Amino acid sequence: MTCDLPCVSYMALYIVSMHIVNSNSRSSAGSNHWKLNIDEGKVQAEEESDNKNIDDVVMDILKNKVIENGEWRVDRRTTQSETVFSSCEAPTVPLSSKEQTDTAKTVNSKEKKVLTCGKLANSTQYDHLRGIANRNEHAHIPEPEVAMIFRKKGGKNAEVDMNELEERLWKAKKEKSKTSHVYNQIGNFWRIKGNTQLSIECFRKALSISPNNPDVLLNLARVLFNLQYLDDAIFLTRRSLVMQPPEQNSWLQHFTLGEILKAYGHYQEASLHFRHALDLNPGFQPTQAHLREMEGTPSPSVTQYTLFIILFLVLGVIFGVITSIEANFDDSSEVKTQRHFNRAMAMRSIKLGINPRLIRMRKLNC
Repeated sequence: MTCDLPCVSYMALYIVSMHIVNSNSRSSAGSNHWKLNIDEGKVQAEEESDNKNIDDVVMDILKNKVIENGEWRVDRRTTQSETVFSSCEAPTVPLSSKEQTDTAKTVNSKEKKVLTCGKLANSTQYDHLRGIANRNEHAHIPEPEVAMIFRKKGGKNAEVDMNELEERLWKAKKEKSKTSHVYNQIGNFWRIKGNTQLSIECFRKALSISPNNPDVLLNLARVLFNLQYLDDAIFLTRRSLVMQPPEQNSWLQHFTLGEILKAYGHYQEASLHFRHALDLNPGFQPTQAHLREMEGTPSPSVTQYTLFIILFLVLGVIFGVITSIEANFDDSSEVKTQRHFNRAMAMRSIKLGINPRLIRMRKLNC
């Protein structure tokens, strides 16, 4: 019967379809998306507006993608995505007072300024020296023996607290800024630390203020001597010795000259400076050690003179032998020539029938 009425079949199919659509819409309306509410500590159903917001964020991400160096990332300048993703960040936990103190100390230690001599000197009259011109290429060489300069007179402790020394130099820099003495002391501080570049820059700054300061010249010479710039070191040391006031002791200048001349191999001149330094500062053990070492080493100047004398004598003997041989050769050639001449005259007289005695008498008469 139903097969004979197609309109009834269509009507039934329409009713079933509408029922299915309505059931799906109800189920979708009744279903909820769940999310974690961090403020209340609960899991709640997400409202429709939130779902719409998420959809907008996803579209915002897709629209604002940026490709840099072949990598895909989201442009963080979009305000909507930052608002949504901020809810995923971890909550901040308040730090205790001890942790805050430790954090402050760490930040302060990282932000601690380096003890320098301020703005670099533009130029000095010693910048032509090769060791100063190449100051940015030098290796770091610590000089712990320089710490004896900062030892307190009469102090029982031989060690020098570098932290305390640094604080004192900071204080001196603030109180007595722009003085060659302070810059000289900071340069010696970095000599102990082994920062060659900073020490040279501080000595340059001091020389830009006081170009003929003997202490600064000597300290800079010591730095260049350790770097094996012997020509520069001996120039600065001699300059320091000339500029040293007569009333001040110059034993360190003579000791430095002795070390440089010893490195050159000029032992005789070096020993003179070492003895002069020992006279001005008796009991200084490094000077005594240098003298003992040089006394056990033969002087190269004496060896050179000896070789020169031996070579001169050998050349004289060879010249005499050659001269005597040449003289004997000349005498023998003259004798042979005379004999050949006499024989030729005799043969000629025989052929001509002349009496040889007459020939002799003619020669005597002539």
